[in-house]
Amino acid sequence: MDMVTEAAGIPGVVISALRGGSGKTLLSIGIAAACRLSGQIIAPFKKGPDYIDAGWLALAADRPCHNLDLFLTTPAYVQSSYLRHAASAHMAVVEGNRGLFDGIDMEGSTSTAEIAKLLGLPVILCIDATKLSRTAAAIVNGCLHFDPGLSIGGVILNRVAAARHESILRRSIEHHCAIPVIGALPKLRQQDFPERHMGLLPTQEHAWAQAAVTQAAELARQYIDLNSLRKIAAKAQKIMPLPGSGPCLQAGHTSAESSPTQRPVIGVIRDSAFQFYYPDNLAALAEAGADILFVSPLTQKALPPVDALYIGGGFPETHAQALAENRGFGEDIKTGAQAGLPIYAECGGLMYLGEKLVVENHSFEMTGVLPIVFGLARKPQGHGYTVSRVDRPNPYFTVGTEIRGHEFRYSKVLEWRGLDQDMVFATQRGTGFHNHRDGICYKNVLAAYTHLHALGTPEWAGALVRNALAFRNSRK
Repeated sequence: MDMVTEAAGIPGVVISALRGGSGKTLLSIGIAAACRLSGQIIAPFKKGPDYIDAGWLALAADRPCHNLDLFLTTPAYVQSSYLRHAASAHMAVVEGNRGLFDGIDMEGSTSTAEIAKLLGLPVILCIDATKLSRTAAAIVNGCLHFDPGLSIGGVILNRVAAARHESILRRSIEHHCAIPVIGALPKLRQQDFPERHMGLLPTQEHAWAQAAVTQAAELARQYIDLNSLRKIAAKAQKIMPLPGSGPCLQAGHTSAESSPTQRPVIGVIRDSAFQFYYPDNLAALAEAGADILFVSPLTQKALPPVDALYIGGGFPETHAQALAENRGFGEDIKTGAQAGLPIYAECGGLMYLGEKLVVENHSFEMTGVLPIVFGLARKPQGHGYTVSRVDRPNPYFTVGTEIRGHEFRYSKVLEWRGLDQDMVFATQRGTGFHNHRDGICYKNVLAAYTHLHALGTPEWAGALVRNALAFRNSRK
């Protein structure tokens, strides 16, 4: 029996809500941490293109958190990723996003509900009880009957005012909806998970992250019936793997495989300034034949010898002075780019490759690889899923390739001295970089506002490794 078949039917739950801001992230973190601290192995997942919540879930479960997204990847890949990474766990915890049935179309094809059905998982519905009583039962009943194919296994109440309030809510829901209320959290006086403009603070910038996770676990143990939750999780249905949902990291990467003695080294800038990486993207590079070397301009004076560089997103604006002061590391990147070093950068990484970053009227020198000056706005400048068509030759993608990704940024372009033909993506959905285009190409550098997922764009990892090998061989 193969791993996928063995993993089918593993206990798991989807934590969802009626809308964003209802408390499902706190519940998911608390549940994952409490179960881990009791000795269980928890496989955490985050629905949608999210890095920050995923980082907190990874910390809570002490395991990488993988994203499940029906827009960025196919249902087969979503199912395969889930089965692969949940196989060795006692229980999976999947945090949804937005409202349970919310998606990009009227059918809700990319919704949390569709993920739950695809994976055969029961839903735990988080209800923000603020100024609600008996009406909560009507809301839950509506969710129960909206999609008969969905299994809602229980309810957790959040922001309950007092014991009497909880009693009315609990009795109303259990009487009218015939499903259990397995937890009720009171209104919390202290904000334990502070927010920034992109949601929860990244764990890398949260000095008391572990203490906050421990406190979330205590809340879960005190206010949630975890035994009942485990019983609901055990009702997860066995699912039949979809065609094409085998080992999900193999597709598209075989062309760049290298022997153990020829494995190129891909540097990945990962620190509190650049932290937005899908675990699947890093795994895809490794499976394509690369060795990963984590580097940081915040802690290293020079860029170590690498055959390629991958710079993800993050918050370079909060570290602009430190990045600017480390001229040696920045000059190494610029010199490398001019010499043909393959560099792939996303969002914050794109900003670091520019000439300057202006923060609160202060200008900070970046690497100067690309002729761009960036600034920051008070409102999002790009937010949501993106679709781009590759329409110009470049070292990474075949012309005609469709790239599905996402963008969420407050940065803006103050000065761009390049040309439209320097960009190789035609943006069909989303904002892009400039004039409905994205993907700035310079020699072997490709930098875009779009974040992509390796399982949805299997050509990417193989191309980066192939370019790394070519660059390495060119220096012999």
